[in-house]
Amino acid sequence: MGLKHLDKRWRALWNHDMYHGWAKTKNYFEGWYVKLVTADQSHAIAFIPGISKGDNGESHCFIQVMDGTNAQSEYIEFDAKEFFPAEDKFSTKIADNHFSANGIQLDLPNHKGSIDYEGLTPWPTKFMAPGIMGWYSFVPFMQCYHGVVSVHHRLTGQLTINGVETDFTNGIGYIEKDWGTSFPKAWVWMQSNHFTGKEAPQCLMVSIAHIPWLGNHFIGFLAGLLWKGEILVFTTYNGAKQTVSIKGQQAFIQIKRKEYLLDIVAKKKKGAELISPIQGAMTGKLEESLESELDVKFYISDKLVYEGTGTSSGLEMGGEVDALVT
Repeated sequence: MGLKHLDKRWRALWNHDMYHGWAKTKNYFEGWYVKLVTADQSHAIAFIPGISKGDNGESHCFIQVMDGTNAQSEYIEFDAKEFFPAEDKFSTKIADNHFSANGIQLDLPNHKGSIDYEGLTPWPTKFMAPGIMGWYSFVPFMQCYHGVVSVHHRLTGQLTINGVETDFTNGIGYIEKDWGTSFPKAWVWMQSNHFTGKEAPQCLMVSIAHIPWLGNHFIGFLAGLLWKGEILVFTTYNGAKQTVSIKGQQAFIQIKRKEYLLDIVAKKKKGAELISPIQGAMTGKLEESLESELDVKFYISDKLVYEGTGTSSGLEMGGEVDALVT
């Protein structure tokens, strides 16, 4: 690896929203997950721009589209030469499509238009915890790395979706990302910015996964609750504890850290198929819903301070989910 690529990868290590795959030629994927929901929640859609580099050295870039309202998905493939990530910030172009911390511009066959962002809410960082994965960010052999770009921001603009113009002004957005070689053996992921009730949180994101580790494995988890302007962090590395039970299309999760307790019942609704990475190649499959519901109870010092339901919720239960049960 040349010094130039080493410098870019070092910079990305401390800025997880940036591209990490400099000088990677095989067994590698990277993608951003850009979720948009209209102000009235009549339309929820996610765009996933990314790059795939398989074990045979073949590569391409792509944009996946997840139309949650209609439970439809689309995988649009591009030549790898049309992938242009910025070296110093989150700003990625794929052909005539642009994804950045400022917004998106789309010129796809069935999706066109532009959306601007305002008021991004990034994940809190520390010197030895540059992102949501904390010190695990520095471990060089992780199967999959995870980053959160913004848990909540406002939208302005319109998109033409399958010939119909949709106004996203005053809607809410969310952005995260993954990079590495493959998705885990098993995982549950959920996220919502839309909660009912008084003093509702502005965002909840939970990810629980089967993590290979030095010939063995552990169940790792990452969760963040945007509550009264502060992101409360619950993770494997900060002493939080979790329990998981899965019954059919529902996941029952409790997460506790110090005086905080989250009790979640995730109810999966109709979803659509997305393509997922295996050894860098986009050959796997998963199902995601953007119309799921998250019934949430939040306690502080054993006092129930919030009870309500998250709607327009993203939910995935992928792989051998029984391996996550505790």
